[in-house]
Amino acid sequence: MDANFILYVKDQARSREFYAIALGMAPRLDVPGMTEFELSGGCVLGLMPEKGIKRLLLGLPDPEGPAGARAEVYLIVADPAAYHARALAAGAAELSPLAPRDWGHKAAYSLDLDGHVLAFAAKLP
Repeated sequence: MDANFILYVKDQARSREFYAIALGMAPRLDVPGMTEFELSGGCVLGLMPEKGIKRLLLGLPDPEGPAGARAEVYLIVADPAAYHARALAAGAAELSPLAPRDWGHKAAYSLDLDGHVLAFAAKLP
């Protein structure tokens, strides 16, 4: 089974540039209405403009309305410090620096340009 995780974003181009820097890769697809990054093993991170999802899914609560953090992207990577640093350089706001966590990972947390929590982690030895 493949998995696609899609974040609703205010500005597709701005978010595409942010994630290209933070992930250190170019998108595999970038067309009006959808940008996709192939992460690994059939897992894809998609970016869809909020206005597009409003036209696609009638009756969906307004994604442009006031809300707190709407989603978390938690990625296990070889060097979470490097990914976290790239995210911060691309404009993310740091929520928590890289630190050991109770669940057996070291993880760093930031907030992307649309208010999604972005975490980069690695298993502790």
